[in-house]
Amino acid sequence: MKKKTDKKETEEVKINQEEEIKESEQTQTATESENKENEQEKDIIKELNEKLEQLEKENSELKDTLLRKVAEFENYKRRSEQDQLNIIKYAAEPFIKSILTVYDDLQRSLLHINDINNDAIKKGLELVFDKFTKTLEAQGVKKIEAKGQPFDFEMHEALMQQPVEGLPPHTVVDVVEPGYIYKDKVIRHAKVIVSADTSGSQNNEEGK
Repeated sequence: MKKKTDKKETEEVKINQEEEIKESEQTQTATESENKENEQEKDIIKELNEKLEQLEKENSELKDTLLRKVAEFENYKRRSEQDQLNIIKYAAEPFIKSILTVYDDLQRSLLHINDINNDAIKKGLELVFDKFTKTLEAQGVKKIEAKGQPFDFEMHEALMQQPVEGLPPHTVVDVVEPGYIYKDKVIRHAKVIVSADTSGSQNNEEGK
């Protein structure tokens, strides 16, 4: 009877040991599975963070590109508006230049009208000239005052120099062809004769 009991107890102990081993294996398997899942989650999180950083970088680059394009467009828009304003502002320039020759011829006729000695013709031409002058001035055209003025390369074009007593050098002696300003732009330089510096010639004569 005792042997049967010992055998039974031995079998129970063996079963318990097997169950413990089985539970231990199951626990180990569960732990390994959990660790594997944790590693996978870490890899997924790392991958998502890398993608997020890449997207943020691309977004920043796109934002910079957009800002540059906006700035370039604004500059282009300002240049286009300025070009259009200049076109409008100087739209009549070709017409003005085309009538200046006629204007000059009319002025020359007035200068020589005394040779005819006809007061009526002279008065009529003077009226036409005055009216023409006012028409040009209304369009923003003004004659450049040159004679007796210091030479200014922005306003005058020197055709020659000649010594003139009593005048400082680089003074406009005479106007060969008048110049004109249209609003704030010189559209034809005045062609002039300029006084020369006579100090050199005087020194040469004194040296002799």
